[in-house]
Amino acid sequence: MGRGRERESESPRNSRSLCSAPMDFQVVVLAGGASKKLIPLISKEVPKALLPVANRPVLSYVLELLEQSNLKDLIVVVEGQDAAVRVGGWISGAYVDRLHVEVAAVPEDVGTAGALRAIARHLTAKDIMVVNGDLVSDVPPGAVAAAHRRHDAAVTAMLCSAPVSGPSESGSSSGKDKTKKPGRYNIIGLDPTKQFLLYIATGAELEKDIRIQKSILRAVGQMEIRADLMDAHLYAFKRSVLQEVLDQKDTFQSLKQDVLPYLVRSQLKSEVLLNGAPQAEENGNEKVNFQKNQVMVSRILANASTPSFHEFSGLGTNDSAPRTHKCCVYIASNRKYCARLNSIQAFSDINRDVTGEASHLSGYSFSAQNNIIHPSAELGLKTTVGPHCMLGEGSQMGDKCSVKRSVIGRHCRIGSNVKVANSVIMNHVTIADGCSIQGSVICSNVQLQERVVLKDCQVGAGFVVSAGSECKGEALAKKEK
Repeated sequence: MGRGRERESESPRNSRSLCSAPMDFQVVVLAGGASKKLIPLISKEVPKALLPVANRPVLSYVLELLEQSNLKDLIVVVEGQDAAVRVGGWISGAYVDRLHVEVAAVPEDVGTAGALRAIARHLTAKDIMVVNGDLVSDVPPGAVAAAHRRHDAAVTAMLCSAPVSGPSESGSSSGKDKTKKPGRYNIIGLDPTKQFLLYIATGAELEKDIRIQKSILRAVGQMEIRADLMDAHLYAFKRSVLQEVLDQKDTFQSLKQDVLPYLVRSQLKSEVLLNGAPQAEENGNEKVNFQKNQVMVSRILANASTPSFHEFSGLGTNDSAPRTHKCCVYIASNRKYCARLNSIQAFSDINRDVTGEASHLSGYSFSAQNNIIHPSAELGLKTTVGPHCMLGEGSQMGDKCSVKRSVIGRHCRIGSNVKVANSVIMNHVTIADGCSIQGSVICSNVQLQERVVLKDCQVGAGFVVSAGSECKGEALAKKEK
C-alpha cells in the first residue's frame, strides 16, 4: 500500500514567501481559549488553539499563512493563563527562529474587542492586522495588508465565499452541515467597485427587515447588497482609529458585532454634505426587499456633481468639520479555501477538507492512494485505509479494519474488525475489537471497549466507553473537576 509522507515537524517551514507584506504591520492573533461551542473537544490540556486539524494544531495554519506573507511580528492572545502557557510552550518549540511571537494572556470571555483592549498598550505600529487563530485558509494576508495601505483605510475586512448550500456557523465550505441556519449569513452592502464596505448586518439583525439609510444611497448612488460572502474575521485596522474606538466605546466586546458595524456607520455621518449641511445618520430609512444574493439598489444622486462620500474629509474650515474614514473590503477569490473552526461541525468539516479537496493546506505529501500513512504506523492483514485518510505516527491497526475519510492521530492502538468512517480520532486512543465509529470525534486518551458503536458522537479526553455501548448523537465526557 502506498504511503504518503508525513513531515517530521508539526509546523514545517514553507518554502518561500508567496506574497510579501509591509514589515511595519503588527499582527494580533486571537487564539481564544475554552470555547463552549467546542465542548467536549477542548479541555484544560487542549485549548482551542491546539485542536488538531490533520494532526497539526489549528493555530499552525494561521501562523504559517502569516509567515508566507512576511508578517512575522505577532502577538498571540489567549484567554486564560493556563491555556496561554500551553499555547506559548507549543509556539516556542515549533517556531523558534522563524517568528517573533509574544503570547499574552487575557481574562476569559472578554470578547474579541475586549482582548484587544487588554493588550492595547503593546500596539505601536501604524497598522494592525487582527486575525482569529481558528482560521484555516490559503488567502494571503499580505494581499489584505496591501489593499488596506492602498486605500489608506481605517479598516479593511477580508470577505470570502460563503457555503453554497446554505449558511453555517461553522463557516464550512463542504456543504454537508446539517445544522446550517439562514440567520447566520452576513448581509453586506458594497459600492459599485466592490472596494468599500457601506453596510453590514450580522447575527440577530438578519432576522429583521433590511433598512438602508437614505443618506448612503444619496452619497453613492448605487449599492450592491450581497449575502453570498462571509466575514473571515481577518481585519487590517489603522491603529489610531482602532484605539480611539476601543477607548471611547468601552462597552464594545466584539469586533464583528460592535466595532466593525460602528466604523461602517460612522464613516457615513459626514458623507453627504449636500448644500453644505451634513446629513444626520438617522435621517430616514429605505426599506429594501431582499430576495436573491445580489440586489442592486439604485438611486439618482440629488446633485450629479456631488463627490464621493469619501472625498469630504478635506471640506470644512474649522476643526469641528466632519471628517470621514474609509471602510474597505478585500474579497477573496472563490477558488480559495476559507473556513473557521468555531463549532464541532466545523472541526469535522475542516479535517475532512484538509485531507480532501484542500489537501494543499495540510503540508503533507499524499501517497498514490491519496492518503497519508506514517512510515512507523502498522497495519494488520486485510486492513484498508481509503483515500482522504491520515494515520499518524506510531499508530497500530489490527486485522480486517476499514478506515474511510478519517483522520487518526499518533500512537493509537486499534484492534481487529474495527470500522472508522468520517471521523477524527486524536492521539493515544485505544479502540478494542469489533468497534464501529461513524461521523464522530474521539479525543485523546479515550478507551473504547469491545463492540462499541458510535454514530455522530463526541467523546471527551480520557473517557472510557464500556463494552457493547451503542450511542448516537451523544457527547460523552468526564465531568470537569
